[in-house]
Amino acid sequence: MKILGLLGGMSWESSIEYERLINQAVRNQLGGTSSADLIIRSFNFSDIEALQSAGKWDEAGALLAHAAKNLEKAGAEAVVLCTNTMHVLADYIQREISIPFLHIADATGQAVADKRLKKVLLLGTKYTMEKDFYKGRLTENFGLEVITPSETQRDEIHRVIYEELVRGIIKSSSRSYFMDVISEFTELGVEGVIAGCTEIELLVRAEDLGVAYFPTTSLHSAAAAEFALS
Repeated sequence: MKILGLLGGMSWESSIEYERLINQAVRNQLGGTSSADLIIRSFNFSDIEALQSAGKWDEAGALLAHAAKNLEKAGAEAVVLCTNTMHVLADYIQREISIPFLHIADATGQAVADKRLKKVLLLGTKYTMEKDFYKGRLTENFGLEVITPSETQRDEIHRVIYEELVRGIIKSSSRSYFMDVISEFTELGVEGVIAGCTEIELLVRAEDLGVAYFPTTSLHSAAAAEFALS
């Protein structure tokens, strides 16, 4: 089994799901007492969030790249960044390591492509919804039409993520808001919904929706486990 290096803590509410899902996948495949071989670097999310808010992406990139290099030195054979938003720094991190960086948008895009869908709604932090690092990769590599909510909706989705979900707060009112946004866009022809923030899966479940749902934490974890077992 290959050793995975996890960059987590952004936030830990979702990164602990990575560890659980990866370990479950390994146990399901190998049976018995088997579990994944993991090296984990979990950040204080307050430090990362401060860099995001200040627009200090280069500083954040240097921090994550240094951590990824340390994972490689410790024996990791691939790096898994347990967050959607910080994949804005994926190229920065990959340049600094010689082992594979397993990109969350690739796992997501492949899942959408497998269902032969073309038009999807992307929900996430404002960084993920508004910057091109995620949408552009899905469009260029998988030919998807990626739709994002209105500015007002993006603001509220972002607020819910940072003021509630990353703090472990789950509100029915916020779930209703997300469902209203999703319903609006499915009526406009969206074929699937990408939970492009790993915490969104704590709020919106596949059984809540009438269209295909792409939970990025689950998809990324499955891809990581597949790599570990390959």
